[in-house]
Amino acid sequence: MLLDAASLYFRAYFGVPESVKAPDGTPVNAVRGLLDFIDRLIKDHRPDHLVACMDADWRPRWRVELIPSYKAHRVAEEHPGGPDEEQVPDTLSPQVPVIEAVLDAIGIARVGVAEYEADDVIGTYTARAAGPVDIVTGDRDLYQLVDDARGVRVLYPLKGVGTLQTTDESLLRAKYGVDGSGYADLALLRGDPSDGLPGVPGIGEKTAARLLDRFGDLAGILAAVADPASGLTPSQRKRLDEARSYLAVAPKVVRVATDVPLPDVDTALPHTPRDAVALDALASRWGLGGSLQRLLATLAE
Repeated sequence: MLLDAASLYFRAYFGVPESVKAPDGTPVNAVRGLLDFIDRLIKDHRPDHLVACMDADWRPRWRVELIPSYKAHRVAEEHPGGPDEEQVPDTLSPQVPVIEAVLDAIGIARVGVAEYEADDVIGTYTARAAGPVDIVTGDRDLYQLVDDARGVRVLYPLKGVGTLQTTDESLLRAKYGVDGSGYADLALLRGDPSDGLPGVPGIGEKTAARLLDRFGDLAGILAAVADPASGLTPSQRKRLDEARSYLAVAPKVVRVATDVPLPDVDTALPHTPRDAVALDALASRWGLGGSLQRLLATLAE
C-alpha cells in the first residue's frame, strides 16, 4: 500500500476540526486525522507493506523548465521560504514535521526523494512491485498507474478513507474512455488547470478520449496530424499541429517517473514501535491520545 501522504494529510486537516489540539493549544487535527486514516486503511485492507510517500519537491525544477506554468498558480504570493514554497494553510505547515516524526517513531516507512514528487516515488515503487499494489490518493493523476494485469489499483477517497472508490481499468474506461496507460495522454491533451497544464486548446476530455480510442496513443495522434488521409477534422489537425511544442514536452511532465533512486528502507508494517521512548514523548507533547493508541493496537494485531 502506497500512501500519497500530502493528499491524505490535507484531507485530514480539512476533515477534522481545528478544535483538536495539543495540550498547549496547537492544532493537531491533521496529525490525528492522518493516524486515524492509516488505522482504517490497515484494518480494511490488511497490507503487508506500507509506505507514506512524501513530496520532497512539490514542483521539481526539471518539470518547470519544460512547462513554466506547471503548478505556478500554487506558489505563495508571499514566500519566506523561497519562490517555490507551496501555499498551505498557516496551521497545517507546523503539523507536517510532527507527522513525519510520529511516522518515524512508529516505524512506518516514509520516503521522499530530492527533486521528485510523491507521485514519482509512488510510480517507482509500483514499477518495482512484484505483487499487487493499492495506491491511496485523492490525486487523479495517479490513475495512469492503474494496471489490472499487475493488480495495481487506485483507492480514491470519497469520504474520509472509509468510503473509497476502487479505481481499476473498467472504471477508467467507463468514466474516461481510456485505460490506465492512456490516462496520462488524456490528461495532457485536455489539460489540467489544477496543475497549470494548458492542454491543447479546443481539445476537451471527450474529444481527447475519442482521438485516443481511434489512434491508440499520443504518438498515433501526432502521426495522424501528418497524414492527410487520417480523418482528423481541419480544426483538430490545426490545433494539434499548433500545439506540437507543448506536446513534445508534456509527456515527461505529466507521466510519473518510474526510475527514482529510492532509499533502502524496510517497508514492512511494524508490529511494535521502532522508537517507543520517542513515540511516548511525541504522544505526550502533542496529545495524540486515542488516534495513536488505536493505530498501535491495530499494528500489534
